[in-house]
Amino acid sequence: MSDVRRVQSGSPWEEAFGFARAVAAGDRVVVGGTTSFKGDILHGEGDPYEQTRVAIANALAAIAEFGLGADSVTAVRLLITHARDVDAVGRAHKEVFDSVRPVMTMVVVSGFVDSRILVEVELEAYRGAPA
Repeated sequence: MSDVRRVQSGSPWEEAFGFARAVAAGDRVVVGGTTSFKGDILHGEGDPYEQTRVAIANALAAIAEFGLGADSVTAVRLLITHARDVDAVGRAHKEVFDSVRPVMTMVVVSGFVDSRILVEVELEAYRGAPA
């Protein structure tokens, strides 16, 4: 499987649970659940807008390893812990992806591995030839 490449972000959970931040296979790049953690620091604690903004930036940094940017994103999944945060999370998403218009799903979940996390972002991107 020489056409599969994996990227690590340095998250301690990647090592503990055995996963990659992003995987490219063929023309598709998938980024797993990404939070607003940078190292051991959670950015935007208590602030769903800021957590979304930083989590999206972290996910985009993963696809940048493959030479891609926001314009290559085809799908976004936003996992949130509170329905009350829909507008704040949606606003942060729109600021990045308004002109790109990937498909998006937002789902309310019961929680994450760290109770301070309010948002996780998953991305899919396309790295094939332009249409």
